[in-house]
Amino acid sequence: MNEMAKIIGIDLGTSNSAGAVVMGGKPTLIPAAEGTTIGGKAFPSYVAFSKEGDLLVGEPARRQAVTNPENTIVAAKRKMGTNHIFKIQGKEYKPQQISAFILQKIKKDAESFLGEKVEKAVITVPAYFDDNQRQATKDAGIIAGLDVVRIINEPTAASLAFGLDKSKEDMKILVFDFGGGTLDVTIMEMGGGVFEVMSTSGDTQLGGTDMDKVILDFVIDDFRKNTGIDLSTDKTAMTRIREASEKAKIELSTVMETDINLPFIYHDQSSGTKNLEIKLTRAKLEELINPIVEKCKPSVEKALEDAKIPTSDISKIVLIGGPTRMPLVRKFISSLIGKEAESGVDPMEAVAAGAAIQAGIIAGDVTSDIVLLDVTPLTLGIETLGGVRELLIERNTTIPTSKNKVFTTAADSQTAVTIHVVQGERPMAADNVSLGSFNLTDLPPAPRGIPQIDVKFDIDANGILNVTATDLGTKKDAKITIEASSKLSKDEIEKLKQDAEKFADQDKKRKEKIDLKNEAESYIYTTEKLVTQDLKDKISQEQG
Repeated sequence: MNEMAKIIGIDLGTSNSAGAVVMGGKPTLIPAAEGTTIGGKAFPSYVAFSKEGDLLVGEPARRQAVTNPENTIVAAKRKMGTNHIFKIQGKEYKPQQISAFILQKIKKDAESFLGEKVEKAVITVPAYFDDNQRQATKDAGIIAGLDVVRIINEPTAASLAFGLDKSKEDMKILVFDFGGGTLDVTIMEMGGGVFEVMSTSGDTQLGGTDMDKVILDFVIDDFRKNTGIDLSTDKTAMTRIREASEKAKIELSTVMETDINLPFIYHDQSSGTKNLEIKLTRAKLEELINPIVEKCKPSVEKALEDAKIPTSDISKIVLIGGPTRMPLVRKFISSLIGKEAESGVDPMEAVAAGAAIQAGIIAGDVTSDIVLLDVTPLTLGIETLGGVRELLIERNTTIPTSKNKVFTTAADSQTAVTIHVVQGERPMAADNVSLGSFNLTDLPPAPRGIPQIDVKFDIDANGILNVTATDLGTKKDAKITIEASSKLSKDEIEKLKQDAEKFADQDKKRKEKIDLKNEAESYIYTTEKLVTQDLKDKISQEQG
């Protein structure tokens, strides 16, 4: 029997990304060609274009961000599912493309690591991602040349990594996933090999990058007070300070104080050269970031409320994401729940490891009775008369799922109805996220209230929504996969895929050029050495 090709697991993060694959029944992290970087993750979520137009991804992009800030993109994940456009060197890039460059880099390094082609992946998303954001993530995978076999929630992946060897225990786990750009609080029930998401809550705009920002503001303010110079308009200085702020934050998880030293941060004719030097203590850091940590509280309370359980029912706390290494964050969650958080799971690796386990189960590399039951994070419904949202699928419903409701017309002789699909918790449709709309036409004219329109919502295992509207009288129907406004067409995806391949081809040619140069230099060196040795031998023979 042929061994199935490896399916990799990818944690596509805001600040850092990671890849993993199951080897010998256990998840193994995929190393980047450049090795690990600041904070321990292999693939910083940085994409840049050099002055010559060469594409740089991961650590090479992060390294040059200081000198090339205007051509560097970080945290593109925050823009996934939106129509945001990144403009670089006169070209426009969508968030899906930027994410695809990161996925393509992980794919390439995974192939080098495994010594075989990688064509399939399981990719993680925050549990709080809506349909638009999930679709955008899937599109990014396709552009990168990957068949995305499953989109899985990050906390679900983390619990899988945590529970692989303990799946016989019955427990309720609170997963506190505090990453670079998003917070997810998920409560999961685990028993008999089944992981079931009981509730999920979070904030898509809260994370470690917010902490870096308050440290950065503090450093700039301190420098302004001491020198009268405002560095906030200097892009290069800002990039250097942001990087130093992140480094200081990471160091202060294990030490009580650290120094931020940035020589030659400022120079002009009148005031000359200035260096930036500041001592930062853990106590000061905690004072600065405490308001951000406190912002996590409502999400924890909401998750408990939705799961309908008291804190005393939580058996384990699993911490995910770099910021959870900080003593203040660990103390915050432990005091809120009333028990210590688990150790033994690396917060930076658990999500990728869990994605790899899910990939391994699909590929048959992991023999497991584990069943994952995800939930839809937000309520789904349609707009009805007067702009009221009529819900079809409540949030925290286990997926895959299917629900239908019968609606009717609002006016006499109405020959068409518009189905406007919305996602969110507000009673009025306009206050929720619009996922799109479509029309069911050619209805036979009839008095209002007579036609019977059956609207069916179907959510697949990836959390992606299909909607069907059927006129029960004529059996005429209209089907739609909810196309987010930011979702790309097949043609657009194909074009972007070709662009991505073109960059990969350029990389390959550049590598071949360098290899050839190295080979030539090596040949010249060897020849010179041989000639020199030969001459030496001849001279010594002649002298002899």
